[in-house]
Amino acid sequence: MMDVMSIMLPWFVYILVVATYCGRGAKDIFILGGQSNMAGRGGVINGKWNGIVPPECNPNPSILSLSAKLKWVEAHEPLHSNIDVGKACGIGPGLAFANEVVRRKGGVVGLVPCAVGGTRIEEWKRGSKLYNELVGRSIESVRDGGGRIRALVWYQGESDTVREEDANAYKHRMKNFILNLRSDLHLPSLLVIQVAIASGEGKFIKKVRKAQLGIKLPNVKCVDAKGLHLNLDKLHLTTMSQQIWK
Repeated sequence: MMDVMSIMLPWFVYILVVATYCGRGAKDIFILGGQSNMAGRGGVINGKWNGIVPPECNPNPSILSLSAKLKWVEAHEPLHSNIDVGKACGIGPGLAFANEVVRRKGGVVGLVPCAVGGTRIEEWKRGSKLYNELVGRSIESVRDGGGRIRALVWYQGESDTVREEDANAYKHRMKNFILNLRSDLHLPSLLVIQVAIASGEGKFIKKVRKAQLGIKLPNVKCVDAKGLHLNLDKLHLTTMSQQIWK
């Protein structure tokens, strides 16, 4: 029987139910997908990370990350530095989330960073390079039999606010992404934790947010980042917003 507990995520504004049952010696694995606010831009100023790591994001021997070379290593900030390459990565939500999971339940957490900044949901469609990499890394994360994928944590949509046609198509495209991912990972009930964006690159933020909040699929939880503090660029969450506990 799967046990469940409520985890308060750092930039989430209410409690989510996260599957946390873990076999002896196994890893609870969470896929981290989306664009720059998942990859992390907290502490990035003028294209350079300031190197400040808050206590909530400190490394923990019980928290591992799947590297770009598909090896489990101890997770540390910036978590996406070898995934979202060519960009300045800073503090994101992944390590703060994992530290809270470990604090609440113990055990070992495995994070699978997959986020890439500046990407539209259309770029994550089945068969695309980004989609194939996410699926491949997810499959590799359980290849050794030492863990189970518990959830996809997804923070994306800011780039879909630029063109109205992308904003209008967001709900349909996101639903297809979820259904295809569940099918390809053979996890029909995979928990998907989706963040409703707090900002955007264009003027169609409300349309994308409405689409995100309106997705009604089983085991899909949408949480709202609206109101959290942004960097001076008015697009990316601050370090505080990425790790503060509500």
